Amino acid sequence: MDTIKVGLLGLGTVGAGVAKMLLNNQSSITQKVGKPVELAKVLVNNTAKQRSITLSDGVLTDNPNDVLDNPEINIIVEVMGGIEPAKSYIIRAFENGKQVISANKDLIAIHGRELFDAAKNKNSDLFFEASVAGGIPIIRPLKECLAGNKLEQVMGIINGTTNYILTQMAQKGSDFSASLKEAQDLGYAEADPTADIEGYDAARKIAILASIAFGTRVTFSDVYAEGITKIAPEDIQYAKDLGYVIKLLGIANHINNRVEVRVHPTFIPQKHPLAAVDDVYNAIFIKGDAIGEVMFFGRGAGEMPTASAVLGDIITAARDIVCNATGRLSCTCFEEMPIINMSEIQSEYYLRLKVADKPGTLASIANIFGNHNVGIASVVQKSTGKNGSAEIVLITHKVDERSITAALQIVGGMPMVDAISNVIRVVH
Repeated sequence: MDTIKVGLLGLGTVGAGVAKMLLNNQSSITQKVGKPVELAKVLVNNTAKQRSITLSDGVLTDNPNDVLDNPEINIIVEVMGGIEPAKSYIIRAFENGKQVISANKDLIAIHGRELFDAAKNKNSDLFFEASVAGGIPIIRPLKECLAGNKLEQVMGIINGTTNYILTQMAQKGSDFSASLKEAQDLGYAEADPTADIEGYDAARKIAILASIAFGTRVTFSDVYAEGITKIAPEDIQYAKDLGYVIKLLGIANHINNRVEVRVHPTFIPQKHPLAAVDDVYNAIFIKGDAIGEVMFFGRGAGEMPTASAVLGDIITAARDIVCNATGRLSCTCFEEMPIINMSEIQSEYYLRLKVADKPGTLASIANIFGNHNVGIASVVQKSTGKNGSAEIVLITHKVDERSITAALQIVGGMPMVDAISNVIRVVH
C-alpha cells in the first residue's frame, strides 16, 4: 500500500484534536512512518453540524459501514466513549483485520479481555495509551520499557478534576462545594461530576494500570472506590499542620502474589513527589525491583494532550503495518492473582472526631482502640468552644482495615462521641 488510511469513530473534543494533528503534522508523520498517513473517514452522528475543523468533502459519514467495512482503511481510532456501540464497532474492526486505537477507559477497564482476544484472533493490536492520564506516556512504558522489572507498586493522581478541587481547597481554604463549582465553571468538571468526585474515573484507570503492571486481569469491579465529597477545610488544615497533603490516589500494590487495588483520599507526606502535583495535572509513581522509583508527570486530560497520546498510537500502528509486524503487543495478563479484600489492607489512618469536652474522653477512646490493636502514633485535641465540645485528631500506627472499622463502630456509639467526622488513610 502507498498510504496508511485512518478511520475515526467520533469527532468530539478528542476526535477533533486527533484530526487536527493528523492534518497539521502530516509531513513529519510521513517521515516517521515511512509512508503517508491519511484521515480517510470520520464517523459522526450529524454530518451537517458546524465544527471547529474543516475536512475534505466525503470524509464525514454517519454510516459506520463506511468506516468499519472499508477495505482501504487500515487503522480504526475509537474516541466515541461509552460501552456501546463502541465495543461492537471495535470487535467488528478486528474481524475486518484492522488495527484499533481507543481512548476509552470505561471499555478497556470492563471488557479488556474480550477486546484483546478479538485482536489476537486476527493478529491485530489494540492500542490504548490515551485511556489513562491523557498525554502522559504510561501504558507503553509499562508494557515495554519497564517490562523487565518486577513491579511492586503503581500509585498516582489520575483524575485532574479532583486534584484541581483539592488544590483549591488547600490554597484558598474554600470548601468542597465552592471548589467543585469553580471547577465546573472552568470546564474541568462535568455538569454531573459523579464519576470524578466519587472516584469511579480513577478506579477505571487504576484497574488498567494494575493489569499491565502486574500481568493479571483487574477490572473496574475489583477496585474499591471512595471519593472526596467528605473532605472538609478542617481536614486540609490538619493535614498541613501534621506535615501531609490530601490527594485522591489510585493505588495498586503487588503483595505476595496478590493484588491490592483501591482509590480513595489519602494523606501523603509533603516531601513525597506526588504531594507537589497540583491543579489539573496528573502523575503516576512506580516502584520496581530494577528501576527503583520513577514518576511520570503531565497533563492528564484535554483535547490536545489526549490527542497526542492517540497520535502516538497511530504512528506505532502505522509503523507496524509498514513493517508487517502487527500483533506484537497482545494482552500481557498471563497471571491470575487474587484481589486482596479491603478489610485486609493495612494502613495508617487519620481520624477526626467530635467529642464532649470532658475529662476521660480521650482515655476511653484510646482504650477501645487498644482493645482492637489500634495503636495511636499522634493525637491533637482542641476545644471548639461550642456547647462544651472538642475535636480530637488522631494518626494511628499501621493496622488492618478490619480492626479500625470494628473499633470505630464501637467508638461511634459512645455517649461522649458526637460524630466521627472523617477517616482518611495515610500512605508514605
